[in-house]
Amino acid sequence: MKTDDRFYFEDVEVGKVNAYGRYEVTREEVIEFASKYDPQPIHLDDEAAAQTYFGRLSASGWHTASMVMRMMVDNFHAIKQAGLGSPGVDKLQWIKPVFPGDVLRCEATTLSKRRSKSRPEMGLLDGRVEAYNQDDELVLVMKSVGLIEVRDPSVPIAD
Repeated sequence: MKTDDRFYFEDVEVGKVNAYGRYEVTREEVIEFASKYDPQPIHLDDEAAAQTYFGRLSASGWHTASMVMRMMVDNFHAIKQAGLGSPGVDKLQWIKPVFPGDVLRCEATTLSKRRSKSRPEMGLLDGRVEAYNQDDELVLVMKSVGLIEVRDPSVPIAD
């Protein structure tokens, strides 16, 4: 049994909402990210973006997901989560555009948790992350599975 101060599978409460993060979106970062990864005019050019339904320069959805990921990882480090990564994302939705000047934050909810039957030292967490802007408008929803260490793998898995 591990006795350090990290946050393990056993510490996770299903249904608990964890609010965290603060990320200021800058025009420079929107353009830099888009230039490298999503070079569409709506993310690069003010005049072109003004002609779209966005009405102005907006962050790429992939950039928004990356900003959310940064806040998630910072939170994992802050709570010393014994995380082991993720096998993937089940759902990713960009609900509302993100603009330079927006300030993002996250709310994460653990929907369910289970121990791995083949790897008893590992737990799986089904979770939902929602990102909001400074006006509390939902901008992103993501559902994914996270992997986390089990504090005491010698405890039998409950059926």
